[in-house]
Amino acid sequence: MSNSVEATATPDLVTRVWKGAVAGIAGGLVFGMMMAMTGMLTMIASMMGSDSALVGMLIHLMIGAGFGAGFGLVAGGIANRIGPVLGAGAAYGVAWWIIGPLAAMPMMMGMPMFSIDQTAMMSLVGHVVYGLVTAVALFFLSRR
Repeated sequence: MSNSVEATATPDLVTRVWKGAVAGIAGGLVFGMMMAMTGMLTMIASMMGSDSALVGMLIHLMIGAGFGAGFGLVAGGIANRIGPVLGAGAAYGVAWWIIGPLAAMPMMMGMPMFSIDQTAMMSLVGHVVYGLVTAVALFFLSRR
């Protein structure tokens, strides 16, 4: 009996991860367009020693897919209910805003951590939009 449980659990987790990654790319595209309008993609590119907005967008989409895979894993069980998955998506976006732009990126770039200014608030909006778009995409990918 445990073999049948393992056989059904693994594909479900894999499905959650790939649906989350695809949803994360959708969220990353929308957030990336917002970043392109404000010239922030070059800052993302600078993490890899580049000043190209295209490189920044590619990095951003890879990050979005990875974070989306994580979201699919943790929120996949509620993905077929729009209200809960939207709430989870918004919270996920806020969490990554705290982890990324407020902590990890400043640490990597030798800047002060947890600095809240207008740029940080615009980043918060972008991360929440990322989470919401990712959640909507996951919802539609998970409908049966």
